[in-house]
Amino acid sequence: ALAPRCGWVLPGLEQRLAVPAVVSPATARPYAAAAKTAKKDAKRGRQEKAKDKPPPRRRPLMSKPVDDVYLTWLYRRPCHEPEQAVAMLKRFQELDFTYPKQFVYINVFLDMTLQKKKKVDPFSSSVTLPHRFTDEVNKVLVFTENEQEAEIAREHGAAIVGGVELIKWILEDEIQADFYVAVPAIVPKLIPLRNKLKRKYPSTRKNSLGSDIPKMLQFFRECHEYAVEDGNIIKTRIARLDMPAEHIIANLKTIIHDICTFKPSNYDPIVRRLVIRSATSEGLLLNLDGILPEVQKVEEKEEKHEVDEDQQKPVQEPVST
Repeated sequence: ALAPRCGWVLPGLEQRLAVPAVVSPATARPYAAAAKTAKKDAKRGRQEKAKDKPPPRRRPLMSKPVDDVYLTWLYRRPCHEPEQAVAMLKRFQELDFTYPKQFVYINVFLDMTLQKKKKVDPFSSSVTLPHRFTDEVNKVLVFTENEQEAEIAREHGAAIVGGVELIKWILEDEIQADFYVAVPAIVPKLIPLRNKLKRKYPSTRKNSLGSDIPKMLQFFRECHEYAVEDGNIIKTRIARLDMPAEHIIANLKTIIHDICTFKPSNYDPIVRRLVIRSATSEGLLLNLDGILPEVQKVEEKEEKHEVDEDQQKPVQEPVST
């Protein structure tokens, strides 16, 4: 009895259903636009205040702590002389009861820049240290097709000796060596190995190409190799901690002097920072004054010598007539 009749519609309802109402955001939420505008203005105001506010002054680092316990980030990193740093490493080992014959490492940070946008290309090198710190002998492969030269190579400690038959085995990684040396006669036949060996490809610049097989073997079997990592860092070991301090420093200077040869002396020194450490100790920053080659000082001495010679020259007085 209460059900509406079929087709019965309230007055005006049909018109409302036919035309859907369009409600604007401003009408539905009258305060939304004003709140959004106020929020933007407040954010802009904070940004302007932050710009006007001077940057916080960082507390200047102090030079030397006065206590045994201190916050390291409040002080400048101390710079040590080589003798002092090596003595500290030995003392750390005694206090920590660590292995006394652990290796000593250096991290060398390089300045590879040249003029304009040019840079020194990452390099690797081998050097003979004045004091050996390991009994390990490098594995050296000798390329030669001469039986007499092959016999000499075997007598002087070559790990592998052969000719072009070794190329296939090297390309397939069946034969590997630490260093590869060759005689000049076989070099044209080794071109397929250029991309495989890359920096270890025999060359006269690296003293791995020549006719003196005993000399090359003696060098490469006992040499120390290092390479640039990550574009400007050299990380390598230089000695054992139980060696005399003067031997450790001599090995250090030998490697640093070899690194300095890869950048012309008329530019800034290639070694920018030097850190020494043992396998279990912290890194110690070294003073570079007594380690880098004294190229500039030598030039200054020559100029001073020339000035002294000019001053010592007798001045001839004009002869009066």
